[in-house]
Amino acid sequence: MKLFSTIYLTALCAMTLTACTTSNPYPYEALYKELPFDMPRVERPVFPDKQVSITDFGGVGDGVTLNTEAFEKAMAGLSEQGGGRLVVPFGVWFTGPITLRSNINLHLEKGALILFTPDKSAYPLVLTSFEGLETRRCQSPISGKELENIAITGEGVINGSGEAWRPLKRAKVTESHWKKVVASGGVLQNKDIWYPSENAMRGAQLSETNLNVPRKPLTETEWMDIKDFLRPVMVSLISCKNVLLEGVLFENSPGWNLHPLMCENVIIDNVFVRNPSFAQNGDGLDLESCKNALIVNSTFDVGDDAICLKSGKDAEGRRRGIPTENVIIDNCTVFKGHGGFVVGSEMSGGVRNVSVSNCAFLGTDVGLRFKSTRGRGGVVENIFVNQISMFDIVTDSFLFDLFYGGKSASESLADGDMTPVEDHLLPVTEETPVFRNIHVKNLVSRNARRALFFNGLPEMNISGIFLENVSITAKYGAELSESDSIVFTNVHVEPAEGPALLLNNVKNMTVDGFTCPPSVSPAVHVKGQRSVDLMFKQAPSKDRFSFATPELASCVKVY
Repeated sequence: MKLFSTIYLTALCAMTLTACTTSNPYPYEALYKELPFDMPRVERPVFPDKQVSITDFGGVGDGVTLNTEAFEKAMAGLSEQGGGRLVVPFGVWFTGPITLRSNINLHLEKGALILFTPDKSAYPLVLTSFEGLETRRCQSPISGKELENIAITGEGVINGSGEAWRPLKRAKVTESHWKKVVASGGVLQNKDIWYPSENAMRGAQLSETNLNVPRKPLTETEWMDIKDFLRPVMVSLISCKNVLLEGVLFENSPGWNLHPLMCENVIIDNVFVRNPSFAQNGDGLDLESCKNALIVNSTFDVGDDAICLKSGKDAEGRRRGIPTENVIIDNCTVFKGHGGFVVGSEMSGGVRNVSVSNCAFLGTDVGLRFKSTRGRGGVVENIFVNQISMFDIVTDSFLFDLFYGGKSASESLADGDMTPVEDHLLPVTEETPVFRNIHVKNLVSRNARRALFFNGLPEMNISGIFLENVSITAKYGAELSESDSIVFTNVHVEPAEGPALLLNNVKNMTVDGFTCPPSVSPAVHVKGQRSVDLMFKQAPSKDRFSFATPELASCVKVY
């Protein structure tokens, strides 16, 4: 009898343990199946079982009352008790900047809107990093530094009042919109760029050669004289560990929207990130020098790059030396944006071990966008992209631009910028960017301007780029320049005009299955004195090739 009881209790305990472990399975398990690199599980942060409301600290959600003090008291008070959930209920919670604390989940209930004040005096200058460089900016509407176990969750909205901060380019909006903005105040530069104040315009003029970051030493008076120009990112998380953003709509940011910098163990799940399509520097997500991140089930509709991986800029980024690594991006949709999935251009610390899958890019300037330039340095490698659909891509479905000059692809096109053509090779140094070992398969794009554009450096070709099971319709075909060890497997390109494939200084290319409509002539055009060893199998016959010079015919083998 005693033996039976022991066996019964053991079995019952085992059943209970199994029930407990299977009732809460790891929600992201499927993302790790057949992952082509080693990456630890990213666990959701856990918070103490305590809950308070912003109303407990004097908060009023009437859209008029300024709740800056209430949020600070709530954060500080809950932190003193060890943390927990800070609930923001239905209402419009008008406020100045919010500083997060460790072990706190800022939770927005249905109908809750956190609206940040457009009064710039509420945002003091702080030391931070922007566009990969150490600098001063206005304090972010939401910020946290060196924290652990933090979250912003729920079903509400966070609005950064970005229209009070951002400049506006006339070419990006309708004439009626432009007239309305100009009539609201502010100042004009050259009749086609509007700034919200003279202070903001002076900052732009001072930083013209460095985009948005002043690099010359400034006195405190000089910093204050351009303060309006120093637009913050909306959510700034620096050196934080165990971060969760889930369920919330983040919109209308002064600069970038979400900016985790040097963070570890980041989950971004089921968020909606949006900015107007004309929002200057209106990026959706900039994951910079971060390790172990999941970006899943989310939607982006923004004014600049949508999902962007960075790691610092030029010498400062190389000195920091912290790559962005171990990133999974899955089941995300991008509408407007300069790029759907983007690496760079600030990638001087490197980017590696990234999986992007099951995403749709609908009307972005570029689909897959890799960008850098001489001076950056850094290595981008081990990027794996699978099952991507695209429609109405304004420029290139898949782009490597190693001559990036600060403009979006569509702006460069509109401005008539020419593709750099260089035959001189510069010395390879630590300032030379490297892009290699990048795999893209199961990609379908309809109605792009150009199918592909690979534009590497003469002294450092992009290399080890693998395309498999790709089908693209576009006005123009695929153009590859300064590229090495490219592999095409089962690639179909349907251009409306010109060749399906144009190769310029491409070497060691292997093609096994390349098709285009019979009407396309030539199917493949080869140029560039450094083109060599181009192997085509199951491809158009050699009589459908054309060559810039007769000697180039010998570098192609069709079998």
